[in-house]
Amino acid sequence: MKTTHVSVLLLGPAVLASSLSDTLVRKGIHDVLDHQVPTGPIETTFCDYETLESVNDDLFSNLSDLVRLPFFKYFQVDLYRECPFWNEHGSCMDPGCAITTVDESDVPEKWRATTLSKLEASSIEKRHELPGCYYRDSDFCFLDDNTEGDYFDLSLVPERYTGYAGPNAHRIWRSIYNENCFGLSEMSLMGGKSPAPVSLPDSMSEAFGDEDHEIDHAEHCLEKRVYYKVISGLHASISTHVCLEYLNQTTGEWAPNLQCFIEKVASHPERVQYIYFNTVLLLRAVSRLGPYLSAYDYCSTGTHEDDQATLDKLNKVINIAHNVGRFDETVLFRGQNADVLKEEFKTHFRNVSRIMDCVGCDKCRLWGKVQTTGLATALKILFELDEKTLDPHSNANLLQRSEVVALVNTLYRFTESLEAVNNFRKMWSTMNAKDSEDLITKSEQATAEKVGGLYRYVDPGLTRI
Repeated sequence: MKTTHVSVLLLGPAVLASSLSDTLVRKGIHDVLDHQVPTGPIETTFCDYETLESVNDDLFSNLSDLVRLPFFKYFQVDLYRECPFWNEHGSCMDPGCAITTVDESDVPEKWRATTLSKLEASSIEKRHELPGCYYRDSDFCFLDDNTEGDYFDLSLVPERYTGYAGPNAHRIWRSIYNENCFGLSEMSLMGGKSPAPVSLPDSMSEAFGDEDHEIDHAEHCLEKRVYYKVISGLHASISTHVCLEYLNQTTGEWAPNLQCFIEKVASHPERVQYIYFNTVLLLRAVSRLGPYLSAYDYCSTGTHEDDQATLDKLNKVINIAHNVGRFDETVLFRGQNADVLKEEFKTHFRNVSRIMDCVGCDKCRLWGKVQTTGLATALKILFELDEKTLDPHSNANLLQRSEVVALVNTLYRFTESLEAVNNFRKMWSTMNAKDSEDLITKSEQATAEKVGGLYRYVDPGLTRI
């Protein structure tokens, strides 16, 4: 019995790695890249892939113009706050990590920290303050208090390959996933009963089964699945940007790297699905915030011409959001332990936002802060703010300017990821059979090496390392 036990354990990692390579990786790559347009419902939403795909070109085009306009391109943030979780001595020395600040005099006066702090201080909601940042009870992330930090022109800082890698970069994502206190993973989500039927359900609660039958165990409840998808979708979107603008170390040229995309994203099709999911989530937030956004003052020059140009583009995005952002936030955080679960959700997402202070690459840290703030703002809009609170006439200073800028830029990043996925599909379609098989084989080998390294044998069992 002892010999049999040891043999099974020793074979476990190899068998698991082989199974992933032979079954999931190869199938996943074909599922993502062979189909030009995904079909069917986007899990946990009322939207389908075809609908989102049909509007993404228009959505991406309008957002591309919008984020280059004055209001949405200037962002103030403190990139050099101390890491609160460990002593971070490592930093990216690659030139690709560096970014250039904008002089405060180039930023319209009404958007400077001294002016905005007077408006934001008028909020009656209590702040929980830490050095340089704070959160309110309704916030899903920490926000800068504008006492420190620099201004950046986001339109001049593309999110792309920087060379930031190795143990320090891996520790960031490992820490972020450790803040996924609910213990879900890609494997557990894939192994459970899929909540998305062949056709779209009438309600999200129906998609997850009859509540009276308690078919979803605690580890698979809707809120926990949504949390994991938000985090994993963010990771997949960032990885897509890195692969889309990848630096060829030999030629010094920037170009899409299909091998990178296959290994980081396409070999796990659920990662692509979560990019679609997050896009719908963000669109739903923009849809709910529509009246507030339409009433916002975007004027920087006093002529109101740029204000109107911004509103024209923004209203096109809001109209798309009304039609496509179909997500029912009211079915989450209900029941006996709803408040406890929501606070747990918020606490851990706040910690994720603070992990951004530990990123050793300035450009990566900047976009990490922008996008965690954008997603946190969307979550707050969906799960904390009712229609009365969202009324721009009674609550004009509801959001920080940085939250509005981050929300729109984050939505832009996700629509850009969907554009990139389609570009990678086109690249794949032009490859011959031999070259595509070589890419699949390399991806299988890379995945097998990662999975095989997850476990080591320690008698009488296996320990994760």
